[in-house]
Amino acid sequence: MFETYNKVQQAVLETTLNLIIDKELQATSMSLIAKDSGVSTGNIYHYFNSKEDIINELYKAIVRFNGEYVTKDMTETDSIQTQFRKAWRNLIELGNMYPKGFRFIEQYSFSPYIYEQSKLEAYKDGWCGPLEKLYRKAVDEGVFVRLEPQMMVQMHYGSIVYLLKGYQQNLLELTEDIAEQAVLACWNAVSLEKGWNE
Repeated sequence: MFETYNKVQQAVLETTLNLIIDKELQATSMSLIAKDSGVSTGNIYHYFNSKEDIINELYKAIVRFNGEYVTKDMTETDSIQTQFRKAWRNLIELGNMYPKGFRFIEQYSFSPYIYEQSKLEAYKDGWCGPLEKLYRKAVDEGVFVRLEPQMMVQMHYGSIVYLLKGYQQNLLELTEDIAEQAVLACWNAVSLEKGWNE
């Protein structure tokens, strides 16, 4: 998730993520980050100006990683249905494979610690922007009902997020069949072509 950063930055970001998930944001201090990461406070300040800067870099790093993960294997030559199916199945896989990153984004997307610019970049550069374009294309080509594409993406995201949360809290199962049914339900909610035809 943090492979594009140097070793010091990686240690700080990984440690911060673990601390925030285990202890919450307010209890995660710079001194605790330094202690648990093995990076001196001075060295941390060489790369980050403040705890807020670390949190925002962590947010952007996870969003970038999530964007790459969700849109992996999607190509323009794939049908709208194939791209749709891949993206939402990838999101489910992402939530299962990287639960701490998933929880961080869910808990802190609306936090005042996250700068507005970071939130805007996250939407455009993550996976929501590319999916909004896909949905817009689906509307323009008469595959989807004529609703606002951004709204539809967020509506489907909410459905998948609650499925993942329920699974991570041991409230429900998340088998391959259930994941496929959930994605199909999202498709059927907005598509004029019900069911998978591929």
